[in-house]
Amino acid sequence: MILLVLILILFGAALLSWVVGVKSHAASRWIALCSLLVNLGIIAGVWMEHTGSSSRWWYQFRMDWVPHFGISLHLAMDGLSMLMLALTFFLGALAVLISWKEIQTRVGFFHFNLLFVLCGITGVFLTMDLFLFYFFWEMMLIPMYFLIGIWGHEHREYAANKFFLFTQAGGLLMLLAILGLYFVHKANTNVYTFNYFELLNTPMTPSMERWLMLGFLIAFLVKLPAVPFHTWLPDAHTEAPTAGSVVLAGLLLKTGAYGILRFVLPLFPTAAADIAPVAMLLGVIGILYGGMLAYAQTDFKRLIAYTSVSHMGFVLLGAFALNEIAYQGVVMQMITHGISTGALFIIAGALYERIHTRNLRQMGGLWLRLPMMGSAAMIFVMASLGLPGLGNFVAEFLVLLGSWQASHVLTILATIGLVVATAYSLRIMQKVFFGPCDRQYAMSDLNGRELVIIIALVIVICWLGFHPQPVLNTSQNIDYVVR
Repeated sequence: MILLVLILILFGAALLSWVVGVKSHAASRWIALCSLLVNLGIIAGVWMEHTGSSSRWWYQFRMDWVPHFGISLHLAMDGLSMLMLALTFFLGALAVLISWKEIQTRVGFFHFNLLFVLCGITGVFLTMDLFLFYFFWEMMLIPMYFLIGIWGHEHREYAANKFFLFTQAGGLLMLLAILGLYFVHKANTNVYTFNYFELLNTPMTPSMERWLMLGFLIAFLVKLPAVPFHTWLPDAHTEAPTAGSVVLAGLLLKTGAYGILRFVLPLFPTAAADIAPVAMLLGVIGILYGGMLAYAQTDFKRLIAYTSVSHMGFVLLGAFALNEIAYQGVVMQMITHGISTGALFIIAGALYERIHTRNLRQMGGLWLRLPMMGSAAMIFVMASLGLPGLGNFVAEFLVLLGSWQASHVLTILATIGLVVATAYSLRIMQKVFFGPCDRQYAMSDLNGRELVIIIALVIVICWLGFHPQPVLNTSQNIDYVVR
């Protein structure tokens, strides 16, 4: 029942925030923040309760929804789900805090959409019924479309439309694959069901398995995003409000990675093993291509957006390395990328509020005026390039260690991506906080609210770097395909 409560809290708070926001913007903000903190507290309690647990699935909830068609309200939580939910509620709470002053119009509706998209993401991480999974997958799109289209920047409508078309097209492919698996299972067992556990070992021909796997995989690659399905991401990130960018980078991209780990690899193990070399190559292309494009950008947010393409390439590389070490690296990368890139978007948003530009050519020499913001940026830039002692290093090291067992050549090429990451990361510091500045900006450093957000992110990224074992232990009892 606790799993359903997590979803209902967000759904109820979303509606309440919208209604209350008509009369009180402050009340709408506090309702949104408290709901996420409550859910974060629940997840923290679950994690402490199950530390060291050998149980595969911690909680399950199942209730018939449309039994005639084999559809049920089936939710379940294991270590992977729990880690993703902890990230969701943590970054969700910070997204509310960072938009506290930024969003001044239609505040109630803003928090409704923010909580509604988080509700959809929560459902994606919990559901074990493929019809329900598709329901939550599509549920995420509309509120994110509004977050970009209403509260975004100059070209927000174009970015919102592009985001929606790409992700909707991928979602429809996945729906066809889900229905195909549904009917193939019926043909073999004479049972109609969308239940994940019953569909796991569905017998099918190699050709059928390959086509169904591609339907799922393409949808997840679009959301990841992997080259060449990545073109929606830079526009969406650049035009979205700061909270929208944090949710996009920190959470929405992770649903694609989660889908690969949870559905593609276990449901279609043979086809996944067959396509693994191609998928790993796409991951390496994303690492190098995203890194080089990031270095070439002059828009601060667009630069950070392309770093996401590069970092999520490590996720694709590790997922299809098909061994436990790489798998644990992928889980760590999903978490640490959400923290470090979300932090960089928060810093970019705070900077934009002060100087009203994202153009790197109009920045420079800001360290003396913004020493605390500069120090925070330095930490997360170092995390982005994989500095030992910060969480990203652990993630990328494990991915490369695991991928070495699968392909020496691709691992060496992926390692070159770390050099590219160093180049674009140092360029951020040089262009924004050091170097000459032709303009005289009058501005204040991080305020109390921003400082709380940044300190929380710094603590987490350092904790993941110095003591990653709790996360690694939690992600151990997860199904993965052995090469």
